[in-house]
Amino acid sequence: MISLTIVDDEPKARDTIRNILELSSLDIKITAEAGSVGEAFDAISENQPELLLLDINLPDGSGFDLLRKFEKIPFKVIFITAFEEYAVRAFRYSALDYIMKPV
Repeated sequence: MISLTIVDDEPKARDTIRNILELSSLDIKITAEAGSVGEAFDAISENQPELLLLDINLPDGSGFDLLRKFEKIPFKVIFITAFEEYAVRAFRYSALDYIMKPV
């Protein structure tokens, strides 16, 4: 089972992502959800997920700001965002994928 954390500032977006994952046949466990860089850092530090579904624009910074808080990124990242201009930058962070909203 893969442990996963969802980071998006929009509760409806988190709900949609969670619902899609719950309806899938993937062997995952959602360990936490967060709506900001600060919340996400705490949730990741506490739950140590294997996979992070990450929005780029957050109220207290960006998904990239969150990733920079880690000396070594101990999880895989899939960006889910409405902004296509960040795709190249996302893959510099070894993103597994870059999914455009709406999902």
